[in-house]
Amino acid sequence: VLYGSLMVADNDNNAYNEMLAHVPLFVHPSPKRVLIIGGGDCGCLTEMLKHPEVEKVTMCEIDEKVVEVSKRHFPALTAGLADKRAEVLFEDGKKFIEDTDERFDVIVADLSDPVGPAADLFQKPFHQTIFERLNDDGIFVPQTESPFFNQQTVAALHKNLKTIFPIARLFTCFMPIYPSGYWSFTFASKQYDPLKDFDQRRWDNQKPKTRYYNAETHRAAFALPQFVRELLGD
Repeated sequence: VLYGSLMVADNDNNAYNEMLAHVPLFVHPSPKRVLIIGGGDCGCLTEMLKHPEVEKVTMCEIDEKVVEVSKRHFPALTAGLADKRAEVLFEDGKKFIEDTDERFDVIVADLSDPVGPAADLFQKPFHQTIFERLNDDGIFVPQTESPFFNQQTVAALHKNLKTIFPIARLFTCFMPIYPSGYWSFTFASKQYDPLKDFDQRRWDNQKPKTRYYNAETHRAAFALPQFVRELLGD
C-alpha cells in the first residue's frame, strides 16, 4: 500500500505489469533499450526481461524502500533484478529524464497515483521531455488511471499525449485490486500503431509465460466501451 492505495497483492493476475510491459515490446520491432520510470515492485522490469531482444532495462525509482519490501514479500515480481540486463537507479524520474543524454526505444511510466512525488510526472511538460528522450521510432506507455473513477485525469492525460505524439491510443485491463477493477494505459508512439504493428510472429515464437497477456488480449485491450470513447472525445 502507498498513500492509502493498494499497489500490489499476491492474489491478483499480474495484468497491470504484463500489459505495461508486453504491449509496447511486442509492437516495437527492435526494443533494445528500455526505461521504466517508477516501477518499484519490479514486476514490470521482470516482465520486460522476458524479451530476448531487450539489451538493457533501466528502472528509475525514487523510493528504495519499495524495492526492499518487494524483494522480501514478492519474490516473483522482483526476479528480474538478478538479470544482468537490469539497471536500477534510485533517483527522481523527472530529474533523470531532464538530465540524461540517453535515448530509448521504449519508455514506460509505472507510477503511483498523481499525488505527492508522482504528481509532476502526469503533466504535459514531463511528457514532452519523454518524447525528446525517445528514439525516432520510440514508444511511451504510462499508466493512466481508472476510466471509471478518474475521468478528468484520464481525459486530460489523453489530450496531452495526443498533442505530443502522432499516435495515442488508450488501452485497458482488468485489475482486481485497483479502484473499479478497470484500469487504463496510453500507447503513445512516434511511428508504430499498436494493432497494425503487433508482431504476431514474434509472439508465436516466444510466448513468454504470462497470466493475463496474450495476442488476443493485446488486440482486445484497445476495444473501448462507449463511455470511455466519449470521455476521450473519440
